[in-house]
Amino acid sequence: MPEIHSDTIAQVILLAREMGEAGQIGAEDGVADHSSGLAEDELRSFVATLTEEEKYSLVAVAWIGRESFSADEYDEAYETARQEKTNSTEDYLIGMDLLAEYLESGLEELGISAAEAEDDLM
Repeated sequence: MPEIHSDTIAQVILLAREMGEAGQIGAEDGVADHSSGLAEDELRSFVATLTEEEKYSLVAVAWIGRESFSADEYDEAYETARQEKTNSTEDYLIGMDLLAEYLESGLEELGISAAEAEDDLM
């Protein structure tokens, strides 16, 4: 099971959604949207505060959500994340266009309700 609390993953999901929404609004308006940069900075700062183990878990859950690994392969996904880390986790995760969706799907595959974890934060 993940080395990270579901509430922490839920916080990343909410921040990733915020970043995506801010970028989408700016694109629709045809103007530079500085809130997108602020949302990205907030997500980047939050992930930076996590332990290395939590970061590997976050990546593993995202990989499970995008179906690179199955839920039964969590340990392998975690170990792969640990061994293959070359960039900052923040950069890697922010580069995933569907980060929020991958994390939600990954939690669900692991039998953890993403909706309940998100509700706990509100």
